[in-house]
Amino acid sequence: MSGSFTLPLRPPVEKGAREDALPIRITQINAQRGSFRNVTEESLKAEIEAQRNGVEQKEGEGKESDVDATERLDLLYKRRADITQFALQSHMEAMFALDFISLLLSKHAPRQAELSMSPHLKQVAPTGSLSTDIIRAPEKSEGAKQDRKTVSRGWKLESFNAAANKLLKSAARLEEEVAAETRYWGEVLTVKDKGWKVCRLPRERQALGVQYGFLEATPTFRDRGLASLRRAENGSLILDKGLVPSKARAVRVQVKRDGHTTGSSKMPTISSNGECSIEERILQARDTLYEEELFHELSREARIMASQGVMTGQNIIQFQASEGRDIILELVDINDMWDDRSSQSHVAEDDILSEGVAHSIRILLSYAHRQNLRRRRQIPPPLTLKKRPNPEYQLLRPITGYIQHSSHVRSLETFLKDVYRVLQSAGVDCRYDATPFSSINLSRNNRSSHTVEKIIKEFLSPFESSFSGTLATPRSSFSLKVRTHMAPPSLGTDYEFSINLPSIPDVQAPARLGLKDEVESLILHLITLDLVNLIPSLSPQSGALIDEQALSDKTNAGLTWQPVFPHHGELRAFYPGTGRSKKLALKLSSKELSIRSNWLSSLQVPGDELSRSQTVYSWKPDEDLMGAPGDILTLKEAVEAISREGPPALES
Repeated sequence: MSGSFTLPLRPPVEKGAREDALPIRITQINAQRGSFRNVTEESLKAEIEAQRNGVEQKEGEGKESDVDATERLDLLYKRRADITQFALQSHMEAMFALDFISLLLSKHAPRQAELSMSPHLKQVAPTGSLSTDIIRAPEKSEGAKQDRKTVSRGWKLESFNAAANKLLKSAARLEEEVAAETRYWGEVLTVKDKGWKVCRLPRERQALGVQYGFLEATPTFRDRGLASLRRAENGSLILDKGLVPSKARAVRVQVKRDGHTTGSSKMPTISSNGECSIEERILQARDTLYEEELFHELSREARIMASQGVMTGQNIIQFQASEGRDIILELVDINDMWDDRSSQSHVAEDDILSEGVAHSIRILLSYAHRQNLRRRRQIPPPLTLKKRPNPEYQLLRPITGYIQHSSHVRSLETFLKDVYRVLQSAGVDCRYDATPFSSINLSRNNRSSHTVEKIIKEFLSPFESSFSGTLATPRSSFSLKVRTHMAPPSLGTDYEFSINLPSIPDVQAPARLGLKDEVESLILHLITLDLVNLIPSLSPQSGALIDEQALSDKTNAGLTWQPVFPHHGELRAFYPGTGRSKKLALKLSSKELSIRSNWLSSLQVPGDELSRSQTVYSWKPDEDLMGAPGDILTLKEAVEAISREGPPALES
């Protein structure tokens, strides 16, 4: 161990907060350096240089000295003895000082002083042998007293002036503070009078806050719906929105056809100059929080609807409304967007659809909040270890179900309209009735519910539309119910048929169908069967058989048609005398009704037809007759004309 090892036991001297006064510094310099005449710049530089060389020399000596372990141990014991001796000396000095003070106090308080005296002092000096006395200070002259009074009076006047200035400044500051507080509380009362809930902040009880969020929302957005009302320096109200983004955001609904925007919902407008009242800022914060919660719930629901064609991305949700038409929901910043209605070609129908979807999702979210409020008011269920489920709100499912149902109903209605126009152009007396959304009945709900709630309850239930109509014969009819379900297991649209065909009692329609093409094919098939059974009654009944004299005279007698393949729309009539038969084929579609007649050979081989004697009649929705220019025939007249036609061999 080096010889410079020291271990001070005195407490470190702490420097006071205030620097020493100049007289104290002068006294210290005089005590250390003597007169100022002996202190020069050269002497100070020399002293600094000497101290520096001494330190370097000691460091060099310390590095060069190599002390073995034994010498280091001896040096350590020596230092230890020095420390112990220094401590004992300090203890003795402290005991001497204590004895001196105790002996001094023994004159006035002997009992208390004896407690702190050492036994040696009690034996050597009796108590009360040491005393103190106050020496009276010399009296000052009248001039000194007068000067002292003058100085004292000056200090008092200066103190009074300083106190007066401070009081005036405090009064001015207090007046400003009162004005600021008055303005702050006035704006707080204005906010409260507008209907907003003002309360204390949970974690900062000294501050006020405004509750602009919805208590029935999920905990994430419910906790963000509380903003603190801070006071600015001038007393104006500052809304500290916390986690709410500074930019206003909203959900926009767009309709796109083949990648081009053809419809868009209207977006709210905000102040462009940024200067808005506190109420407008609260409304903006509430709307932004509501829109974020809306898109959050839409995204949650869209994830479970991925199997139904709903796609999700970053701040975007997309699903198909119909063939070639998509609906896109996205969360956008109102400040960064611009209205492109004038720059793009929008379709009025798509604009209405986008507005309807935008209003529907917001109404459904508000309805979900109201349902949460009603559940909170009820008696809670028993506590269990199983976590309670948090189901997704029904926001997209009712909308997609409505759009899907409406699309199917409109498509089916258009199909029936075209088919019945074709039949009516052929002179067939038939009609149909369509009742879209027949399941909606606002009168069956509770009368205490509001009209909006009644509509929403009907909107959340499965949609149903009904169709009914008569076929070619008056006694034949059909009824069809179209149902769209939004929840499994029967997810999607199905069709329930009910038919009445007295002429063909064995034909029964399937209970349920799931495809639109199958429904259209079934309706065409049922009408075709009914027409096949109607045609025999349309032919002239002057005679069931044609005699040879009538054939030789080329007399057009009536034929009796018999359905051969009714499911394929084929009928045949047989001439007994000639061995010839005639086939009548009926074909029906949504665009055309046609009948085609052919004479068959005497062998009656299927497919052996005389194409030269082919007769065709067709009807379309906008034209009564095709194939016979200049003539307007109904189906009955066409069948009668075909029935009176003679065989081609007789015509040659």
